[in-house]
Amino acid sequence: MTLAGKRALVTGASGALGSAIARRLARDGAALLLHANTRLDAALQLAEAIRAEGGAAEALAFDLTDAEASRAACERMLAGGAVQIIVNNAGVHDDAVFPGMRAEQWHRVIDVSLHGFFNVTQPLLLPMLRTRWGRIINLSSVAALVGNRGQVNYAAAKGAINSATRALSLEVASRGVTVNAIAPGIIASPMTDAVFDAKAIAQLVPAKRAGTADEVAALAAFLASDEAGYISGQVISINGGMAA
Repeated sequence: MTLAGKRALVTGASGALGSAIARRLARDGAALLLHANTRLDAALQLAEAIRAEGGAAEALAFDLTDAEASRAACERMLAGGAVQIIVNNAGVHDDAVFPGMRAEQWHRVIDVSLHGFFNVTQPLLLPMLRTRWGRIINLSSVAALVGNRGQVNYAAAKGAINSATRALSLEVASRGVTVNAIAPGIIASPMTDAVFDAKAIAQLVPAKRAGTADEVAALAAFLASDEAGYISGQVISINGGMAA
């Protein structure tokens, strides 16, 4: 697979999953735009590492929940040409059982995952459509498919992303643009390692292990490739066989 000549934006690139996806897309030849919000240093280090490996990458910081800041950042990105691959990876957890959930917990999670998707994808879409080739890949979650206690806000945000994925795919299919969502299950990371021990994973996952960020990145890279040009409007689970 080659993505040479394609510019790719990965939101939330400073995290474990975002950085794995960015590295894989860079390895396949894409020029990376690495978004971060509060962790710009991590995105800058990732950009430097990608460049050291012969790839192209630059880091940029803005708040996805701020519509004006996002639009200004998108205008800066478009000054270098159309962004033809968008990976909407940024998201946050702020878990609480619903009766005790504060309004700010509800709004923060939805603002980042759902409004962040709009604030970035909408300004970049028309230039992408004019090239008649594009890939929009949205990171969802198994929580949106089967639910999870304490994550009504997160499940709601990612469920909305799934529906937006399907609807947007219909609008852009004739222009050579695909829109898909990836719904990971338990993926090894510092955050999940603090929540799930080996025993819990063995009980929840038929494969008896957590997935890796590189496995998710491989799926994202395939969906970004020409080989996946006939796949659109799908929510693809990657979860070791968990019912979803």
